[in-house]
Amino acid sequence: MENLDPNTVDGFGREWARFDQSEIDEATLKRVFEQYFAIFPWETLPKDAVGADIGVGSGRWARFVAPRVGHLHCVDASEQALGVARQTLSGRDNVTFHATSVGALPFAEGSLDFCYSLGVLHHVPDTAEAIAACARALKPGAPLLLYLYYRFDNRPAWFRQLWEVSDAGRRVVSRLPHSLRHAVTDAIAAGVYFPLARIAQKLERLGLDVSLVPLSAYRDKSFYTMRTDALDRFGTQLEQRFTRDEIVKMMTDAGLERIRVGDDFPFWCAVGYRR
Repeated sequence: MENLDPNTVDGFGREWARFDQSEIDEATLKRVFEQYFAIFPWETLPKDAVGADIGVGSGRWARFVAPRVGHLHCVDASEQALGVARQTLSGRDNVTFHATSVGALPFAEGSLDFCYSLGVLHHVPDTAEAIAACARALKPGAPLLLYLYYRFDNRPAWFRQLWEVSDAGRRVVSRLPHSLRHAVTDAIAAGVYFPLARIAQKLERLGLDVSLVPLSAYRDKSFYTMRTDALDRFGTQLEQRFTRDEIVKMMTDAGLERIRVGDDFPFWCAVGYRR
């Protein structure tokens, strides 16, 4: 399989087996889903649209997409992750699972009515080529929704410097044995994510702007989500980040047009249409 990092694939398979998202109530998951899909053009999809979730993981977003479309192809390079997704989507007869990488997609060119990949393509060696592979599978005019980690280009310098310190920690933690990696990221969730999130929550209740408080996005999230995301953030060896302009350029180079980037969290969500 092409355009994948085996260690990263293995890590995410273990992550979704450990945190299958079953402990998060549906209303909370749906609220986050709606944030990611806020700019997605549902109204333009044809009846019984056929599309793909690239990097389906636990299936937490596919569970909300599948009921809205004709057929959904769920792609992941990890067999372990696909096992979790099958459980999440059990009972749905309009989904097909594919154990393959974004570099070996099993779709004919110009065959899909839509495609999305959320929080995945910054974890492959060649993100630009991954976007192009997704775009090639689309019919002309069909949308591709992406979420890629941002490079804090809309944040002050001190915020970016703080991230650089945390990223140095990631490079160490992500190379630990799995059991120790899990223990360390749980400690980070308890000792960093939770207190900062609760401080942001209290400040917001006082009427203050908390957008620049680190990890303020977790102020309304459960500790389970914090543990999941701490493992995601610090336990992954291959991580790339992109500015808004870089994302637009990669999408344009991939043959997408009418590109729209969301101005609100999560940064950066973008949608484009195949020419």
